[in-house]
Amino acid sequence: MESDVESDAFTPADYAARMAAAAQSAADAGLAGLLIAPGPDLAHLTGYRPVDTERLTLLVLAAGQDPVLVVPALEAPDAAKAPGAAALTLRDWADGRNPYTAASPLLDVAGRFGVSDNTWALHLLGLQRELPTTSYVPLTDALPMLRAVKDERELVRLAAAGEAADAAYAQILHVPFADRRESDVAADLAALLRVHGHSQVDFTVVGSGPNGANPHHEAGDRVIRRGDMVVLDFGGLKHGYGSDISRTVHVGEPTPEEQRVHDIVREAQQAGVAAVRPGAACQDIDRAARAVITEFGYGERFIHRTGHGIGVTTHEPPYMVEGEEQPLVPGMCFSVEPGIYLPGRFGVRIEDIVTVTEDGGRSFNHAPRELAIVE
Repeated sequence: MESDVESDAFTPADYAARMAAAAQSAADAGLAGLLIAPGPDLAHLTGYRPVDTERLTLLVLAAGQDPVLVVPALEAPDAAKAPGAAALTLRDWADGRNPYTAASPLLDVAGRFGVSDNTWALHLLGLQRELPTTSYVPLTDALPMLRAVKDERELVRLAAAGEAADAAYAQILHVPFADRRESDVAADLAALLRVHGHSQVDFTVVGSGPNGANPHHEAGDRVIRRGDMVVLDFGGLKHGYGSDISRTVHVGEPTPEEQRVHDIVREAQQAGVAAVRPGAACQDIDRAARAVITEFGYGERFIHRTGHGIGVTTHEPPYMVEGEEQPLVPGMCFSVEPGIYLPGRFGVRIEDIVTVTEDGGRSFNHAPRELAIVE
């Protein structure tokens, strides 16, 4: 799999096709165009990953027009080396000049534009001052499926990232947990992700004992004790695509209640994965997992959505949550991660990344889902 990824890089033609498709999708949605700031959308469309600063960098896409990347003059040489640069016209601006003046001629002065979600307010307000008759809508609202459906080469990269996360989990089971700080185990997880090829580690949640009841607990100085349930949730980027896996382990033998709660979450997670199929709504995955937890009386203790999309970033649309009626189509990739959280006591979460196939779903994670005993 590694050789497949390394020998099959995205080409300038791939990026040109992505930009053309995005511009057409914008037109079909009634938008004058798209304004893409540094971040996952820009990386997906051009392969360019600049540092996001107060200096304006903006990709302008509109159907029937050549893509234009507005960049600070000092960053233009790097932009020219981007994988998708061959399909771009660069328009640079120098410090001391108004960057929004450089961008404004590219925009329909009365148009409505889709804007990448992570665009700085500084830049959006600057454009509004320069072009007061323009209006803007976030891409999550306007084009939520812009990056949702992955092609075969993207799926290979996501599979490789999932395999690496599985390998990291297999090794973390053999490190000491008892009498060490959560932050020590988190550092071990980060190191293992890098050993297995991750270029970026985005998060290493280690929630021991009562901290496990906080789904996004930041690993801290709490010393892990024998008898603790420990939620592990970790991931990052490998070959530019994300991993995200959760498993829950126990230091020493669990109590019957702890084992039972873990078994319920495991059943719920399996139900969510089993519900994945083309044509199902995103909310159906949430409903399938939530129904199991509710049946066993823990419905109020499942306090987050069942899943989120993943790709060039570890969290992106679509979201597996009640009210999201977007139908699943082959190539969509997302997490299935139900949990039960008992405040002041412990939590349990199990998570895999799943892709929609022509006849169902396929998991990119194969690490054991049973409650592992660690020392």
